[in-house]
Amino acid sequence: MRRFSWFNATSIALGFAFLYIPILLLVIYSFNESKLVTVWGGWSTKWYASLLQNEGLLNAAWVTLRVAILSSTLATILGTLAAIVLVRAGRFPGRTLFSGLIFAPLVMPEVITGLSMLLLFVALNMDRGFWTVVIAHATFSMCFAAVVVQARLYDFDKSVEEAAMDLGATQIQTFLQVTLPIIAPSVISAWLLSFTLSLDDLVIASFATGPGATTLPMKIYSQVRLGVTPEINAISTIMIGLVTIGVLVASYSTKRASQQQERELKAVDAGAK
Repeated sequence: MRRFSWFNATSIALGFAFLYIPILLLVIYSFNESKLVTVWGGWSTKWYASLLQNEGLLNAAWVTLRVAILSSTLATILGTLAAIVLVRAGRFPGRTLFSGLIFAPLVMPEVITGLSMLLLFVALNMDRGFWTVVIAHATFSMCFAAVVVQARLYDFDKSVEEAAMDLGATQIQTFLQVTLPIIAPSVISAWLLSFTLSLDDLVIASFATGPGATTLPMKIYSQVRLGVTPEINAISTIMIGLVTIGVLVASYSTKRASQQQERELKAVDAGAK
């Protein structure tokens, strides 16, 4: 067991400070009375009330949430299927190419990805808007979902699936009733990661978007160039709160699911004995 070290404690404290002090300052200044974001004028919630009258920011936030939910769901489904193919399908013609195509967006610059998506939509004569942003976000976040689920499938106990099929379950029933519940924590993690990447994206959305599909990062970026307003701090604080709540709920659900699986496995082992 390692002994307590002031050097380790200081390093951890500095690391957390570097990560979270800027976020904390943003939250604090969202309650600033002064219109100047760099000058503290006392506590006030008037910017949250003013935010309710800012239709531009609210519409952008609503578009961002819808895009994030749809794209992360699509990316998680496709990423899970891709991970199953890579882990369970064995060697097949084109496996190397398939794997490279799945994981290429991990190392591809976002500018290249965004430009390629733009050229694709132009070639297909698709009107850029909400759905093109969803497709673009699902495309680049699918690889992250595949990595998360693939890592879980590598140490998956296949004997559980074999036992279910020995009892008469089909492959689809085995996947839906056995495999999917066991890998559910990794699937949830993949969805959350994809959701966060979609909320954060600016570059790819700038290439794929069109009229009426301005996301919140794009809206904030366009306004910040003219000067930061307290309303931007307010809506950013709300987004931070929503993401924090979502992470806590997902962590609690994942923990409950893991505990339930452990109890079920112990019950099965006890019955077998």
